[in-house]
Amino acid sequence: MAPLNERILGMSKTMMAAFLPGNSTVELRRVSVPRPGHGEVLIEVKASTICGSDIRAIYHEHLGKGPEGYQGVIAGHEPCGQIVESGPGCRRFKEGDRVIVYHISGCGICNDCRRGYMISCTAADYRRAYGWQRDGGMAEYLLAEEKDLIPLPDQLTYMDGAQVACGFGTVYEALEKIGICGNDAVLIMGLGPVGLAAGALCRKLGAEKIIGIDISAERRDLALGLSLCDFALAAGPDNLSEVRQLTGGNGVERAVDCSANAEARAVAIRATRKWGKIVMVGEGGTVTFNPSPDIIHDQKTIFGSWVTSTWLMEELVERLVRWNLHPEDIVTHRFSLDRAGEAYRLMASGRCGKVAVCPSDSRGARD
Repeated sequence: MAPLNERILGMSKTMMAAFLPGNSTVELRRVSVPRPGHGEVLIEVKASTICGSDIRAIYHEHLGKGPEGYQGVIAGHEPCGQIVESGPGCRRFKEGDRVIVYHISGCGICNDCRRGYMISCTAADYRRAYGWQRDGGMAEYLLAEEKDLIPLPDQLTYMDGAQVACGFGTVYEALEKIGICGNDAVLIMGLGPVGLAAGALCRKLGAEKIIGIDISAERRDLALGLSLCDFALAAGPDNLSEVRQLTGGNGVERAVDCSANAEARAVAIRATRKWGKIVMVGEGGTVTFNPSPDIIHDQKTIFGSWVTSTWLMEELVERLVRWNLHPEDIVTHRFSLDRAGEAYRLMASGRCGKVAVCPSDSRGARD
């Protein structure tokens, strides 16, 4: 590979990029390569993974509103890559640095941004999510603000970093809210990429028993094959009794809903034992439960959790290295950028783990 400075000089003025018109297709276009301004960097995208939210709110139809409103930009909010050019005013990162992009760029000065939770930025004029309201990572290059970057250690791959950008970061936040330890049996509703990430992190956090439930046999097999769950049950009407049977009739101490399914969420609540905690991560959908018998009388707590903060994401990256845990392990399919349409179709089918696009690699191969 040519030295970085030679690659910069040899860069084309245009690049390939993927857009989502909202009719279950991907549109590839050639666009201009942006140049970084003050406090910005240009990143060569090495890996860009597909999130379930992209499918739910953009790919099939542009349903998202507000923070999920897609404004016709380059798709992809889970990018990771290497800085090839930095603009004036950058103080932490430079050319050659490997970085993860926290996928929401906030104003930087509201209360939530100062806490590191740019996901909850309250400045409507400045909050713009990559791949939603500003150009994202499904392109050869990505223009990002330096404040949105997380350093990627050499021990982690670019594919690891892309997963931290959303899925693993989101799950880590949720698990920190409910707390996971060796005392806990954990129930995970939904074994898509977010549920698989929950299993991987619960395992490293010391969960005594991990029970996963999903409708997909492929995803159940993947969870068991990677030892992310001790039990993987087919979704069905007997799930509540099955979970109780696996926990001595008591139920689990902790439950994580990654499904966004009404019946699954109700199981998560009812399969949690007295004084237990439930966290809801899956976006969309509804749930019906009876507050007194399901929550109040058993002293249960339900948490909501949305993405994570920049500081907790940095903590997660440090722990991944310490634990020798590689989020890349749940990536089942990789595609080059010119095959992005195939990648989105597969992710929409649900018959896979995590799906990745490798814009700087024509083969979609490992970095």
